[in-house]
Amino acid sequence: MSFKDIFKKSFLEGFSRYDMSPTNIIIVMTISTAFAFYIFMAYRFLTRKTFYSKSFNISLAAVTVITTGIILTIQSSVVISLGMVGALSIVRFRTAVKDPMDLAFLFWAISTGIICGAGLAEIACVLAFVLSIGLFLLDRIPVGRAPQILMVSARGYDAEKAVMEAVKKYSAASTVKSRRLSNDQSDFVIELRTLKFAEPKLIQEVASLECVISSSLLRHDGEVTY
Repeated sequence: MSFKDIFKKSFLEGFSRYDMSPTNIIIVMTISTAFAFYIFMAYRFLTRKTFYSKSFNISLAAVTVITTGIILTIQSSVVISLGMVGALSIVRFRTAVKDPMDLAFLFWAISTGIICGAGLAEIACVLAFVLSIGLFLLDRIPVGRAPQILMVSARGYDAEKAVMEAVKKYSAASTVKSRRLSNDQSDFVIELRTLKFAEPKLIQEVASLECVISSSLLRHDGEVTY
């Protein structure tokens, strides 16, 4: 027997070692479905979003089960595995992932499907436990408060000075980000960090100024700059 025959035999035996009985397939798919449901619930409770995407969350669970099925199919035959690689190589995903946390959960779903398909449910269980605890603890770590945005429309070109005097009383730091002057009216945007519980007093004092026409105080959930 030549080296080529020995290599071919050992390669094919590596694919035939896995138990592909119907009972085993049902057990693996059931375990994968259980992990898919767990990822669905984890994404629902560990992500805090104004616009929660239920369709994306459902797709995470579906990706886990589908990936498990693909891995089981690949292990059943060398020919099918090569065909599967060729078929998947022509797929193009054009949906942009807007949130980094969505990317983390998507990779978690794919990894869990691969692990379950390989028959290593213990690793998937440990991975789910570690990720759940890690994400929960990291989410509870306090971070700096994001700056607020004060938008003011006022009469007169000297209104900015009066508004800034009121802002400095109730904020730790403030910066004028933009100014617009037209027809004796000034519109400007101020980025500030209010003192604790000072937001109502700030907006009331700014609104009470005679030169102020309208004012709005906005809080955003963007990146925090230190």
